[in-house]
Amino acid sequence: MPTIAMTGGTSGLGQLAANRLLATPGTRLLLGARRPGPPAAETLPLDLTHLDSARSFAAAVGERLGTTQIDALVLNAGRSGRDADGRTADGLETTFAVNHLAHYLLLRLLLPRLGDHARIVLTTSGTHDPAQHAPLPPPHHANARLLAHPELDPDRDRRPAAAAGRAYTASKLCVVLTARALAAQPEARARRFTVVAYDPGRTPGTGLLRDHGPVVHALWQVLGSPLLRPLVPRANSRQAAGGVLAELALGRVRPPAGRAYAALRRGELTWPDPSELARRDDLMHALWRDSAALVGLGHGAIDHLATATSHHREDPQPQDPTPPR
Repeated sequence: MPTIAMTGGTSGLGQLAANRLLATPGTRLLLGARRPGPPAAETLPLDLTHLDSARSFAAAVGERLGTTQIDALVLNAGRSGRDADGRTADGLETTFAVNHLAHYLLLRLLLPRLGDHARIVLTTSGTHDPAQHAPLPPPHHANARLLAHPELDPDRDRRPAAAAGRAYTASKLCVVLTARALAAQPEARARRFTVVAYDPGRTPGTGLLRDHGPVVHALWQVLGSPLLRPLVPRANSRQAAGGVLAELALGRVRPPAGRAYAALRRGELTWPDPSELARRDDLMHALWRDSAALVGLGHGAIDHLATATSHHREDPQPQDPTPPR
């Protein structure tokens, strides 16, 4: 009986994935959400704009499960804003907090609940990679402190749309780095975890643009229809994107050796290299360390990874406020 904990399962491809999971006999789905999820899911309150809510959700999962272990952790929820001016209850830039930091906290808190051979799937985006030529500006850096407080970034975009786009792509870069960091640490290898940063590609018809205003949101929904989806270059259907997410969570699709980044392209799952920044070990270690500081945790087992690969790092101290370019 697989037990799965999930975020982002009440709309779009995440809802389709949740329904696919629940259709699998014997599956138990604990879903964190702000609104009711599928009837068969055990929905627990979760608001990713509040770190305390993430802590409460993790505690509630532990209480609900007792001694039962989690077989798969799916961190799928995400958002994209119209600007980078919004702040969470914790004073953090909202897109970074929702897409990366709250999920990082959930990951750290729920790691002890994962069983051996567990699967961890984090939803990212190919927009983190400049080589994809996405319509959004690519990230400059993965400096957690500057992404959490962009007003401190000397290179912050002054145009709201550009700042919003870069906040989104940078947060998705952080997702890939986090997946790589977890996959590489000795404990994850010893316990045979499968860790995947999953890019569902361009998937119109989801709730991703709900914060961009009713017109943009409605247009994105309409473009998700089978007749209009071809207007979006290289678009995937919600059914295909959600189906792959469910297959990854169930372990029916496994990454090739040494791969932790998956990208759905024209309905086909591929395993390309992520961006150049996403492959940098120094950024990977620094992001894990600085994210831990932002959420009030220690570094954890990642310390062993940092020691083992310290030859990749140029600066063992917290990142300088000026981001690498």
